Amino acid sequence: MNTNTTKVSLREKIGYGLGDAAANIGWRGVGTFLIIFYTDVVGLSPATVGVLLLTARFSDGISDIIMGIIGDRTESRYGKFRPWILWTAIPLGISLALLFTSPDMVESGKIVYAYVTYIAFTLLYTANNIPYGALMAVMSGDHKERTSIGSYRMIGSFGGGILVQGALLFLVAHFGHVSPQVDVHKLADNTYQVDISATKDVANVNVKTTDGIATFTWSDDRAVTDTPTIGKSFRMVTGETYSFLVEGETNLTSEQFRIINQQRGYTYSFYLMSLILILLMLVTFATTKERIKPPSGQTTNLTQDFKDLFGNRAWFTLLVTALFSSTYNALKQGIIIIYFTHYLHNQLLAASYLVGLMLVSMVGAILMTPLSVRFGKRNLFIASLIVSGAFISMIIFCGPSAIVAIFILGLLSELIGAMFSTLTFVMLGDAADYSEWKNNRRATGLVYSAGSFSTKFGGGIAGAIIGFVLTKYGYDGLDPTAIQGAIPGVKMLMSWIPAIVALIGAITMMFYPLSKKMMDQISEELEIRRRVEDDLIVNE
Repeated sequence: MNTNTTKVSLREKIGYGLGDAAANIGWRGVGTFLIIFYTDVVGLSPATVGVLLLTARFSDGISDIIMGIIGDRTESRYGKFRPWILWTAIPLGISLALLFTSPDMVESGKIVYAYVTYIAFTLLYTANNIPYGALMAVMSGDHKERTSIGSYRMIGSFGGGILVQGALLFLVAHFGHVSPQVDVHKLADNTYQVDISATKDVANVNVKTTDGIATFTWSDDRAVTDTPTIGKSFRMVTGETYSFLVEGETNLTSEQFRIINQQRGYTYSFYLMSLILILLMLVTFATTKERIKPPSGQTTNLTQDFKDLFGNRAWFTLLVTALFSSTYNALKQGIIIIYFTHYLHNQLLAASYLVGLMLVSMVGAILMTPLSVRFGKRNLFIASLIVSGAFISMIIFCGPSAIVAIFILGLLSELIGAMFSTLTFVMLGDAADYSEWKNNRRATGLVYSAGSFSTKFGGGIAGAIIGFVLTKYGYDGLDPTAIQGAIPGVKMLMSWIPAIVALIGAITMMFYPLSKKMMDQISEELEIRRRVEDDLIVNE
């Protein structure tokens, strides 16, 4: 059927949503953990990481457009877009696993490996995600039904985010557990001298007490410039002894110290996540169906496709706005682990924060549908960017002990922000309808290339901003003193820097031309056209 009267079943909507759960295991996993993995585990400088993240994205604009063109021209018994979900599921999972694998190389080798694996991941993500996004536009021709499908997509997205962001740090602790010799000597009430004797070389270990309360201070020559923190991260060398003054807990024994090999922990954890990603992608392929086809008689004409695309004001406005909104989201996500690890001195608390963000995001995605019906998609997009940015900006006033305030502001920001994140891909479907209505031609994959491009390039811009700001403040993930000197930059990256980006995005969305009334008219007229085409096909 080529009409919009067919409603999409609950089973199919859930199956489609699981595809974004899989995609976000990869995308949110990379966005949240890759920067700290590169700086604190692999040992790359923030500037190197920033250049890597930005440079690798320059190829995305071309690859996204190429993938959109390929998707529109794919012909198979599975449709135009579904087969790409099948073909790329396993390669994408493997590329994610390799991204968090750190071979033992000199620094130049590590940089080359990082570039190769990161670019491979982004290209495979393009080959998977552009067809996946375009699939929603051809599952139904009803823009209201697509809004419903979009809600399931975003619920799946946030579900995948909960899985990777909530579980990963605990998986790292499980897979990365090491057992060196630990000697504990009580000096006074709640004060201990702790000596850790290394039995193996570990590029980066993290030591804390199991309750996560005690503070650690180096008791060697670094004590002069060191500040007490909840746990320490350092390079461990076989045969060396590392001494700390530990305060804040009673009756400490050697069994109460948790020492984690972060490199092994991250690598094994992402092996598991990659397997889950592959399985969920295969479920999406098996449960979805394509229904909307290009207008009968449409011929392949790449020049005309591009002419239609760049003459589509709705698409161009969404492209620019989504670039800012994706940068905003990526900034917030990319700095969280560093903020909680080095400013709040409680890395595992970040897992609770990230899960909280995902839970409220699911609520925001659900609220998006009735609110967009009531106020219109454009107006809701603008309002959600402004309000979300306002909440996140206020975190600048929170000290390291203001945990409750940080959680409240962050959760409120994410609750509202989930609405514009959901609307982006729903509105790209509207832009594809607008192009078909205006030009009597449809290039769904090419239109959806904007969504993938803005998401990836926005992430690259965010990574570059994070890297450059941390470099300006002298951040070195393997030097505790340098880390503390960079805290002002970390705080800005967690608050007003993303808020400014959100405000710019809201301004650009004011130029979006498709109102609710206009979309109702477009859907009605396209429905009539498709019914006529179906009747002609039947009569022939």
